[in-house]
Amino acid sequence: MIVLKFGGSSVGNAERIDGVISILIDSYINKKKKIAVVFSAFQGVTDKFIEIGKLAFQRKLSYKAEIEQLIERHYDTAFRLNPTSMHEQIVENLDRLFDDLKEVTHGVYLVRELSPRTLDYIQSFGERLSNTIIAESLCNRGVEAEYLDASSLVKTNSEFGNAKVNFPVTNKNIAQHFKKHNKVQIITGFISSTEKNEITTLGRGGSDYTASIFGAALNAGAIEIWTDVDGILTADPRKVKEAFSLKSVTYEEAMELSHFGAKVIYPPTMLPALQKKIKIVIKNTFNPSHPGTEIIEKSSSEKMLIKGISSIDDISIIRVQGGGMVGVTGVAGRLFTVLARHGINIILITQASSEHSICLAVLPKFGEHAKKIIESEFKLEIIEGKIGEVVVEDELSIIAVVGEKMRHTIGVAGKVFNALGKKGINIIAIAQGSSELNISLVINKNNLTKALLSIHKDLLARLK
Repeated sequence: MIVLKFGGSSVGNAERIDGVISILIDSYINKKKKIAVVFSAFQGVTDKFIEIGKLAFQRKLSYKAEIEQLIERHYDTAFRLNPTSMHEQIVENLDRLFDDLKEVTHGVYLVRELSPRTLDYIQSFGERLSNTIIAESLCNRGVEAEYLDASSLVKTNSEFGNAKVNFPVTNKNIAQHFKKHNKVQIITGFISSTEKNEITTLGRGGSDYTASIFGAALNAGAIEIWTDVDGILTADPRKVKEAFSLKSVTYEEAMELSHFGAKVIYPPTMLPALQKKIKIVIKNTFNPSHPGTEIIEKSSSEKMLIKGISSIDDISIIRVQGGGMVGVTGVAGRLFTVLARHGINIILITQASSEHSICLAVLPKFGEHAKKIIESEFKLEIIEGKIGEVVVEDELSIIAVVGEKMRHTIGVAGKVFNALGKKGINIIAIAQGSSELNISLVINKNNLTKALLSIHKDLLARLK
């Protein structure tokens, strides 16, 4: 069994969906490969449903026009993909969904309430519509396929917007379903449900996560994530034109690259696959003959000390320092606890061995808010002069240099620093864990592209 996932630009319009269907038929179905396929909503549709929900909540009747545009788009796509003789049946299937959507959004408009639960329900129509159309299109081309609403099998808690999966129940449901259904399952990504059958969503990267959940539950031979690039690249090709695709990376390397800005795959997606040691392959819908990148337990790219350079383009650094912090137990704990209590995520941490200062990287939107929170928490220490002014530095970026082979290899960090030094780029902060898997550097934002180009040229380009 291979579980495949298509989303984003791969399902942007009828022409691209037709290309995906051709890939499925030519490369899998005609070759008698056993597959299940996860599809996300059509490109841009989930954001449009969120907008519709907000417009209805604001009592703006323009939400109705937005719904009509979506109806027209889905009908047009379905009609282009299917023979005229099937249009009436397709309209009937889609109308049931759109009638339900109109009813719930009208309710939001009337009561002026848009709870996370209701918003999840509204967003679920994206996947339900796209998969209904694609399943019908496959059937009309002679493929034995059937639509599967993943929310009937994937069970979660009630944390709407970013639900947590109940894996024992979910795995049992999936295994039982596939024992009874031999047709190719066309599976809605992103959506799930509570024990009370209330629709939930799986958060960022949810459709990829759905593929991983099904792949792990079915002990699949591989999970293939089809996107619009040739696998995982050594750097962002928009910033580094010389970036090239990697043959393979480990799960840990892929997680590190994803955390620091690489958008090919999100870390939660990999967890079910990692636990079962199932290979994930990143492939390109627009270049299907390219082998892509394998995410596996142990990479075969032995010669590459560094696998990639990723970045978070815009961050702020918060610096807390003072002589009164030296040797005092619990300062860091209080700092992290108070920020966590206010929902502020810390991206990077550095602390001098003297304990005189701690630097934290956060998203810029949290910078000033975090400063005020810290000043409130340490008000007495600031008054007594034990801690100085809390300083926020903006217009910064983080570069992450990632590679498992850096472990126990002398001189890698020196080469990175040398590459930046040659271009006159100052390093503001450095973080490296004891695993030596990731070297993270904070630099001025206006030096980001120059820094990425320099590191890639000196440490990666020669390995292409």
